Amino acid sequence: MRYLPLAFDVKNRPSLIVGGGSIATRKARLLQKAGARILVVSPDITEELLRIVVDSDGKWHRVTYSVEHLDLADLVIAATSSSEVNGCVSRDAQRRRLPVNAVDAPELCTFTFPAIVERGDLSIGISSGGAAPVLARRIRAQLEALLSPGLASLVDFASRMRSQVKQALPEARRKNFWEWVFAGPVARRVEAGQLADAEREFLGALQDWQGSPSPIGEVYLVGGGPGDPDLLTFRALRLMQQADVVLYDRLVSPEVMDLVRRDAERIYVGKKKAFHAVPQDDINQLLVDLAMQGKKVLRLKGGDPFIFGRGGEEIDKLADASIPFQVVPGITAAAGCASYAGIPLTHRDHAQSVRFITGHLKEGSLDLPWKELASGSQTLVFYMGLTGLQTICTELVQHGLPTATPAALIEKGTTKAQRVIIGDLNTLPTLAKEKAVRAPTLTIIGGVVGLHKKLSWYQSSER
Repeated sequence: MRYLPLAFDVKNRPSLIVGGGSIATRKARLLQKAGARILVVSPDITEELLRIVVDSDGKWHRVTYSVEHLDLADLVIAATSSSEVNGCVSRDAQRRRLPVNAVDAPELCTFTFPAIVERGDLSIGISSGGAAPVLARRIRAQLEALLSPGLASLVDFASRMRSQVKQALPEARRKNFWEWVFAGPVARRVEAGQLADAEREFLGALQDWQGSPSPIGEVYLVGGGPGDPDLLTFRALRLMQQADVVLYDRLVSPEVMDLVRRDAERIYVGKKKAFHAVPQDDINQLLVDLAMQGKKVLRLKGGDPFIFGRGGEEIDKLADASIPFQVVPGITAAAGCASYAGIPLTHRDHAQSVRFITGHLKEGSLDLPWKELASGSQTLVFYMGLTGLQTICTELVQHGLPTATPAALIEKGTTKAQRVIIGDLNTLPTLAKEKAVRAPTLTIIGGVVGLHKKLSWYQSSER
């Protein structure tokens, strides 16, 4: 590490910029945000920079640089188009032990400007020591996407409530309380702009913490998508990093699990045909029990938790127990797998509607409205339908769909192991056996499947 990351308090302090062009203007914008009083030495100046100087109660010295100008400064920036002038400013400043930055010349700097992620008073600086500023900016863009825009409000809220926490709790318990605040329902309400509700919940929790060592936790019901971790939402990623314990199912890909907080406890509760690692009722109760222990519980599901994911059953139990929870949707398998297979679920020439259907009902039967499903101009997507594939194809043909209706099997969709097998209602069951297709596999039936050959972009198909 060449540069030690520090945070300078420059509010109302004289900061000298030598140079008046576009580079100097960019530096002045940052100093203005921090409340510095900006002084500029340059024969010429941009209109924007002049406004910044005036607004900061600073001064423009309309002359060329001389060493005496350093008498005015607590901090110096050399931002001229002349490397000779910038070098002179740097040497003069260092002789006076003034912090100096020379633009695009790391060897002349005693400090550098990091790429900054800003959320109000919360700021994060990413520095490469001037060696790779473009890389630092790329990392900043990634952090911008991950960090909630509501963090600025959360910082303000915490600042306002800080004294009350200090009065109410001993020092040993304050850290844990703030951890709970920032990871729980209070923070969520603040970020959503529900400040009055957030304050009521905050004060109620603070009172509970004064008398109870085990405050209630929270459950995050998160959709992990069909497998590709790039399809996760930003909120899903944030909550995956906050959880103390994770309950995950069979359809959550290893790549998605790699993004879960490293030290979180992991509990497998997956299901497959004729085998449930943990019965659903026990999963529901486990979520309640863990939250009652004060833990942040991540219930991570493949796809979307509200589409054949039993998410409704789980949060119904949480609501009965008055456990705080939040739901984060995920890209359901139908949308993700179809997109990666180049099969649009709707198309003006082929399908004006789409239906998502489970391949086995709660009672384990395939008692479906076959006549409705066999009507034209729609796309049928069967989840968990591999075992009943022959029955599905036979019933659809018997109720009116042509045997030549295009149909596809998408195995492990959106992952590197994805396979797309194309056939029709007559050939698909045989192809599934010949290709030894295994779950998880999605079945898509309808005219849109015929577009796969032209629109496929992710992988080639098997036929």
